[in-house]
Amino acid sequence: MFDFDATLPLMAVQFLILMVVLNAIFYKPLTKALEERDEYILSRESDASSRLTKAEELAKQYEQELAGSRKQAGAIIAEAQAEADKIAAQQIAEAGAEAQKMREEAQQELDKQKEEAMRSLEQQVDALSRQILEKLLGAELANN
Repeated sequence: MFDFDATLPLMAVQFLILMVVLNAIFYKPLTKALEERDEYILSRESDASSRLTKAEELAKQYEQELAGSRKQAGAIIAEAQAEADKIAAQQIAEAGAEAQKMREEAQQELDKQKEEAMRSLEQQVDALSRQILEKLLGAELANN
């Protein structure tokens, strides 16, 4: 069946030469390229994961700063509201005091006018009383 002559070792040598040539020309560069690609992918992946970690830390820090800013803004708003309430209460008190003062001045003016009206009425009553007496008793008796 098989003939073992010089062709078999020659074919074996040719096969070995072909494997050495293919290994040198094709397999080693291909293997090297695949290894470089794997290294590149791994380095990019680790770089991306470190950047993601850093981004998450920055996001956390920004959220904390934002919460602090919101808290500070709330405190400023509360302080401004308290100041506005204080000023409003002060202005209301001043307006009340001014209104009370005006009421007192108006009351004093009314009292003064009332006294003047009473004096005027008393003088008119005295004058009318004399006139009535003069008419009833006569001018000579009323003057005595």
